[in-house]
Amino acid sequence: MKTSLIKIETAEKSSRIVPVYFDSALIAKFYLNEPGREAIRSLARDAGIVVTSGIAVAEVSAAFHRKLREGSVDRDVFDALQGQFQHDLTNGLWRLIGPTEVLLQQVRTLFLRLDSSVFLRSLDALHLITAKAEHFNRIYSNDQHLLSACPSVDLEGINPIRQRRPEAVPSDPSRRSAVQIPKKRRAYRKLKENKR
Repeated sequence: MKTSLIKIETAEKSSRIVPVYFDSALIAKFYLNEPGREAIRSLARDAGIVVTSGIAVAEVSAAFHRKLREGSVDRDVFDALQGQFQHDLTNGLWRLIGPTEVLLQQVRTLFLRLDSSVFLRSLDALHLITAKAEHFNRIYSNDQHLLSACPSVDLEGINPIRQRRPEAVPSDPSRRSAVQIPKKRRAYRKLKENKR
């Protein structure tokens, strides 16, 4: 029997559970070995309950597939990520709120009144509307577009990864340049090196 990557427990210092709302990007980062993962896990553990839209099932699975397609993970890691995510869904690690017809109509209404300068993807809008409908005051995400759109629905957007102390830049100059390479280029370089 699989065990969860971490077990979300209620913080012992408080008997009151304060649920948090994560978008799909944070849930994917919860599993991926990337910077910020520990901050996300800590936040989930401290909250005790993490709520998200049911669309996270599709979005997180797609994020894992993107990592496979880009060469960031191999097939075994991809299968393990998908299996662990399914296990955690089955065991209630993530509290899913289904995208109802009412919520979808509220998304349509949001876009009708949204300022033309606001960049907002449809599924991010569904996350915002779902969080608001579930009476959250804030939403946790690392997606800058979603965070920028939060005031449109009177939500506070918080990036828990930015709240961490910045990671030290390696003092070795040869490693410093590798740290600054964007993820897509690193994945491309990795693929290119593997073909040699």
